[in-house]
Amino acid sequence: MAKRSTVIAASTAAAILVIAGVATALGVGGQGSTDRTTVSVRIWDDQVAKAYAASFDEFEQHNPDIDVKLTVVPWADYWGKLRTDVAGKSVDDVFWVDGGNYPAYADAGALLDVSTVFGTDADQAWAPAVVDQYTRNGVLWGVPQLADPGIAVYYNTELLRSAGITPADLADLRWDPTGSKDTLLPILQRLTLDSAGHSAADPDFDPGTVVQYGYNAGYDIQAILLNYLPSNGARFQDGDTYAFASPEGMAAIQYVVDLVNRFHVSPSAADTNTNGDFSRDQFLQGKMALFQSGVYNLANVSDSAAFDWGVARLPAGPAGAISGVDGIVAAGSTSSEHPKETARVLKWLGSEAGSRYIGANGSASPAVIAAQKDYSAFWAAKNVDISPFYDVLANGTAPAPRGAGWPAADTAMQPILQEVFLGRTPVNEGVRAAQDAANAAAK
Repeated sequence: MAKRSTVIAASTAAAILVIAGVATALGVGGQGSTDRTTVSVRIWDDQVAKAYAASFDEFEQHNPDIDVKLTVVPWADYWGKLRTDVAGKSVDDVFWVDGGNYPAYADAGALLDVSTVFGTDADQAWAPAVVDQYTRNGVLWGVPQLADPGIAVYYNTELLRSAGITPADLADLRWDPTGSKDTLLPILQRLTLDSAGHSAADPDFDPGTVVQYGYNAGYDIQAILLNYLPSNGARFQDGDTYAFASPEGMAAIQYVVDLVNRFHVSPSAADTNTNGDFSRDQFLQGKMALFQSGVYNLANVSDSAAFDWGVARLPAGPAGAISGVDGIVAAGSTSSEHPKETARVLKWLGSEAGSRYIGANGSASPAVIAAQKDYSAFWAAKNVDISPFYDVLANGTAPAPRGAGWPAADTAMQPILQEVFLGRTPVNEGVRAAQDAANAAAK
């Protein structure tokens, strides 16, 4: 999936940060003396790397015979390098995988069966949605690390105030493809301004000179499509079959595309198709009033927003406000030359003590249930109410893309749907073609 805004993009020159150069800066052990075993861990997230650094420091204090070497590979390079290294059996002992990519590695025998390390009942300590997401053929193929709750809407308090809107006005927003019960679009129109100060609700509004957008309706599977589809009664997948081209699915996607190309309350797909962080950056620069995203952007917003902000509930569709959910696991490599030491690192990562650092610095929501309280406490201390990310889960959830065919399906559907968001291909035609292409590629 368009993964993940949690990922902080790095330059090509810094594509791989092997933390022997970066390890020292983060406080993670290097090769050490000859009687110590090095266990290597590979992830893609700079924010979580800081938490892992502190976690592995504590681990090494209790396990003086093990050095942990942490490598950060940016998302843009991660999967190509992982594929090559797994094939060459030169991959790290522990590495992150996501829900769309892990099945291929599990089916190829590259991932450890977690039960061989933890026993059969360990999954009771981990977020059920993540356990379910990474269970294939009755086997759990990774140690749950991150458990994103639901999607919500970040707002710029100052831009709301300028438009005469309060945070309370965002509490019960609804979108409706028929328009009859739509309260979201009118708000977005008031929050979108051209260079002359006309809002998108003004007849004199010039869509060619927008200086402030209301919202981030773009081709983003995690933050947008996996929420709009189920909120209109549609499914992204039915089992491993792609099923988003139903009448309900097409109506939901038409609504989102219209926000971009008909009402101009969201950035052009010419920008968002080529830069997955474009909308986030517009929000952080004070050029977008509402930014729909997940907790994976909490640290980014907190660190970079130079304005008062808050979090509101996900707008509801005809079927309610239903959010997609997602998680990340740390997988053990079956090619590891030191499986016993690797198992000890995995056990640490799956424990409350090992995962509490993830939540304690606010970088992500831990998948270890007992460590989630540290995450809530971190944001509460900053006077940030993160309940909208969790409250939406009571309405039901939509699973992240699944199946061994997902990477190929994603590659096949993406350019077609990007053309739809650009307005070059009609929604009905393009969505059907994208579904067909995804299903053909996934076989």
